[in-house]
Amino acid sequence: MTDSAYVRLSGRLLIATPQMGDPRFKAAVIYICSHDRTGAMGLIINKPKDDLFLSEMLGNIGIEGEVRVADSHVLSGGPVDIDRGFVLHSADYFKSETSVKLSDTLHLTSTKDILEALVEDCSPSLAMLAIGYSGWGAGQIEEEIKDNAWIVAETDDTLIFDTDHENKWRKALASLGIKPEMLAGKGGSA
Repeated sequence: MTDSAYVRLSGRLLIATPQMGDPRFKAAVIYICSHDRTGAMGLIINKPKDDLFLSEMLGNIGIEGEVRVADSHVLSGGPVDIDRGFVLHSADYFKSETSVKLSDTLHLTSTKDILEALVEDCSPSLAMLAIGYSGWGAGQIEEEIKDNAWIVAETDDTLIFDTDHENKWRKALASLGIKPEMLAGKGGSA
């Protein structure tokens, strides 16, 4: 397969179906940051990490000041590299040496400078902090899609930064005209 066959998932959403066998991804919505022939990397955008909010997390690591973006939950981005933070943010904040452009509207930064910027005038207008990420090896994500574990959808920045995490999975499905009960398998409901 060529790289173009893989790149099609970069910048898109994965929505878990009831066929998803891994409980860590039950009702998950994942933004795919990168995808190529070697694998994929994404962030779960709807799984809050306990009751930890962005302002608390920043205070815990010694960054003082008023958060300039929505003081939303810190999210569990996935089971890989669970001691590392990833900030998915609007394109109005960009440092060429530390930020990665994901699309015309979204960038990803995983260095401390973005956390410090969240309490400064140079803050992005939109941001979410995820701890850990979701990763797949070569061909793995394609197999999971073939096994109906995921539905692929176009990205919606409004959905990404929506702080109603409890209903984000339903909203993602609704963007495709799908109701959760339509996905119910032989074993029950979604």
